[in-house]
Amino acid sequence: MAEKQEQPEHNLPLEGEGQSKELQRNKRMKCFAYVLAFAVFQTGVILIFVLVFLKIRTPKFRLHSATFENFNVTASSFQMRMNAELDVKNANFGPYKFDNSSITFFYRGAQVGNGFISKASARFRSTKKFNVTIDLSSTKLPSSAELGSDLKSGILPLTSHSTLNGKVEQMKEKENGEAALLGDGKSFNHGGCEAP
Repeated sequence: MAEKQEQPEHNLPLEGEGQSKELQRNKRMKCFAYVLAFAVFQTGVILIFVLVFLKIRTPKFRLHSATFENFNVTASSFQMRMNAELDVKNANFGPYKFDNSSITFFYRGAQVGNGFISKASARFRSTKKFNVTIDLSSTKLPSSAELGSDLKSGILPLTSHSTLNGKVEQMKEKENGEAALLGDGKSFNHGGCEAP
């Protein structure tokens, strides 16, 4: 019975056992640090992917060049045909598909011509070029001294306006509506054939 009453010995950790537990703790902390660093790296990669590749940019729509034919210019009126080369620059990582539209030309705020733009698609990260024929005429304009002086000088200031409504398709599922605008002013020398 004396054996039963003996006090149990306290289990004191041995010196080697404490070092191995410390080594295991250090290994766990190192593993946790690696997992955390990998998670931060993956988050950064995903964030860069979303901000660079999936960001929808509005396509640029502009009048690239124009040539003129069938000139009929008098001291107070003009009538001519314009062959305009338009382009849509798509900087997105998906095709931009736009609908039918029109382009309108103005002389000092008054409409002098209108052209039809048929629906098409600009491939991803490329420029789609197409031609539009527009008949320009001043027959609907009131007679003014400005028109006569502009025609006399050989420079005809025209402005244009057009809107292309379409969608950018990315990753075959995501579609967003975008509108590309054309609104610029150009002065055309009707003494020559090329637009500046």
